[in-house]
Amino acid sequence: MLNFEELKSFLDEKADRYNNPDFIDHDPIQIPHRFSLKQDIEIAGFLAATISWGNRKSIINSAEKMLAVMGNSPYDFVLNHSAKDLESLQGKSIHRTFNGEDFAYFITQFRRIYTENESLENLFLIKDQETSFLHAIERFRGGFLQAEKHRSHKHVSSPYKNSSAKRIIMFLRWMVRKDKRGVDFGIWENIDQKNLSIPLDVHTGNISRKLELIQRTQNDWKTVEELDTAIRQFDEHDPAKYDFALFGLGVTKELL
Repeated sequence: MLNFEELKSFLDEKADRYNNPDFIDHDPIQIPHRFSLKQDIEIAGFLAATISWGNRKSIINSAEKMLAVMGNSPYDFVLNHSAKDLESLQGKSIHRTFNGEDFAYFITQFRRIYTENESLENLFLIKDQETSFLHAIERFRGGFLQAEKHRSHKHVSSPYKNSSAKRIIMFLRWMVRKDKRGVDFGIWENIDQKNLSIPLDVHTGNISRKLELIQRTQNDWKTVEELDTAIRQFDEHDPAKYDFALFGLGVTKELL
């Protein structure tokens, strides 16, 4: 295995290779990249991230279906949709288990949130002494989801239930990370990117184990924290850039 400096150099090189605009063309992040208005980027990004499981081409196609329903103006649709607009979504297939009822529920919640907030960032703010999004995600869940049980709650993961919350963590990377590479947006001004984590799924988990960054076999929140500890040693100010490295290694199958 590589020593610390060799591993850091290896991961830096991989991150640098994939953190460029070419990455956008085949990734769900292309969906929010179609917009310039902050709220459009947030809504399109959150919806695209929410359905980000499975084949990336299929994810993008499903996200495009949602954009079409919203007239390719997510923020305007959220604020000005009618009850009839939402009724027309009932029974529609969107993406796997995320259906028209879920989509309508998200739209309703977005309107309530944006009536009270200029940005979704307000629901993800990290408090003093917090070093990750563990509690912020739960505060967001409390603000976004209504107390009454609804089938759509399952689409917003809870780290308090030991979920890796991969899709929310990915969305947060998109919104928070600031660099000049043109992939992540960095449009949120009040959250420090040092608190970001790596979106943990089967692929990033397996690569991280091969590199001996983590030991746990489950892909859960405890493993997210274990990976935080390891990856922040390489760059404590921008740990999430290594998501590009782990993604790249997964795509190229270089370590298989």
